[in-house]
Formats: sequence, structure tokens, C-alpha cells
Amino acid sequence: MNVTRGFTGRPRAGRAGLPPGQYDAGDDWPVLSAEVTPDLAPADWTFRIDGLVSEPRTWDWDEAHALPGSAYEGDIHCVTSWSKFGVRFGGVSLDVFLDAVRPHASATHAVAYAHTGYTANLPLADLTGSRAWIAWEYDGEPLAPEHGGPARLLVPHLYFWKSAKWIAGITLLDHDEPGFWERNGYHARGNLWEEQRYSGD
Repeated sequence: MNVTRGFTGRPRAGRAGLPPGQYDAGDDWPVLSAEVTPDLAPADWTFRIDGLVSEPRTWDWDEAHALPGSAYEGDIHCVTSWSKFGVRFGGVSLDVFLDAVRPHASATHAVAYAHTGYTANLPLADLTGSRAWIAWEYDGEPLAPEHGGPARLLVPHLYFWKSAKWIAGITLLDHDEPGFWERNGYHARGNLWEEQRYSGD
């Protein structure tokens, strides 16, 4: 299994790797969601990539699990100011899914959408190069529903609202299209080292 070490960023005063404006949550993992946790069984889960791609495709649970596995070991950071260190997620690198659909050269952005209807926008560059995963395990166990299970998008180098829970698909676009929180005042990108929390930061 492929393991990618976390992006630690620039050292800061206090704990090394703690971004500005964040605190170390220790063993806690706060549950924060814009929506009610769905009752979504793995057998009912699917993941699709469409939009500006040569071969739009949908994977079911078994098909996704048949792909080469990959893990992320590192840190995650929420816009509400908590950071969690030394986490481990298992799943498949998003690069594997993208290679299968062959994005068009004109694709520059993406909208990730959940089975609940939640959306988040991201530059395509933030989803490639071993920087994003479809994750269904946490610390060796199935990802809990309240944290996005059966599977979530994982983009750990950005604030965690970009890592859409209960991921259903990604649509590739040639322009930026705001998602749920971006339409409600959050920053378009969410670079945690630049404290891009809200529009105008």
C-alpha cells in the first residue's frame, strides 16, 4: 500500500507544523457537518467523475476497493481552528480515479459533491499529484458515518471543509464554481497556511 506523508508546512511557534490561528485538538476529533449524517450503506455508495473528461465513469464500493490502495499519514486542520496530528486514512489516491477518466486539458477546477447534496469547489491542481484521496478507513477501521463514512474526499493540505464527507462524485470544469460554504462567505480555496478562512482573506 502506498503511504503519503503529510504536508507539514512552515514551522510555527509552539508545536511544529501548527498553522496560524489553530490549536492542537489532541485526541479529539470534533464532529462538524452542514447536514444531517445520512444512513448510507457501503453497498449503496457510488463515486462518479464527469464533466470535462474523456470517459465519465461511476465506481461502486467493490470496484473502488479493487483499485490500488493508498494511505495518508499526517495532519488535518479545520477552519474552526482545531488541528489533529498524526492521523492515518486509508483508501485510494484520487489520481487513480482521474487517470481512468482522462481529464481534458481545459479542465482547471472541480466541484466535489456529496450523497447529501453538499458541494465544495477546488482547483484541479489541489486534487492531483498525490494530494487527495477517496478515504474509507481511519486508523485501520472503517470510517465512521459522522466523519464521512462510508467514504469521504480527503484534501488534507486545505482546510477540512474542502474534504467533502459522504463523497458521491466530482465534476471537472473550466472555471471556478463556488460550493456550499463558498457561497456562504468562506474562501474560494482555503489555504490553511495563509489563513484563507473567509472571502477576502
